[in-house]
Amino acid sequence: YAPWCPACQQMEVTWESFAKESERLGIAVGKVDVTQEPGLSGRFFVTTLPTIYHANDGVFRRYRGSRTLEDLQGYILERKWEAVEPVAGWKSPSSIMMDGMAGLFHFSGWIRQIHNYLTGTLGVHVWVSYAIFILATLLIGLFLGL
Repeated sequence: YAPWCPACQQMEVTWESFAKESERLGIAVGKVDVTQEPGLSGRFFVTTLPTIYHANDGVFRRYRGSRTLEDLQGYILERKWEAVEPVAGWKSPSSIMMDGMAGLFHFSGWIRQIHNYLTGTLGVHVWVSYAIFILATLLIGLFLGL
């Protein structure tokens, strides 16, 4: 979820109620703010919000059903998740490919922090920061090309 997402905000009360029922259902319920954890959004290949996954014994399934409390509980109690095809091996959050994707998301966050440091803390103009990144990209490309 993301705090700015209207669909996430609309579902928040339902999700909190579902979390309160988690002990009775024999599951753990959590939520991840993709603005705070960009690596996880890359690892799970989150393209829409909110995105719900069911994980059991290292097997991940994306929940695409109705977002009512009754349907979420039914998905678990009636074991409807067993009929859902698991996420493909190469797209699984535990795959090497998604490790790389998570790394790219972390790297982009690191670049954003550097940009914010240059423009906010040091007072460098935004276009100068862009020029620094362009120059660094060119130099790294030249170095790797040699």
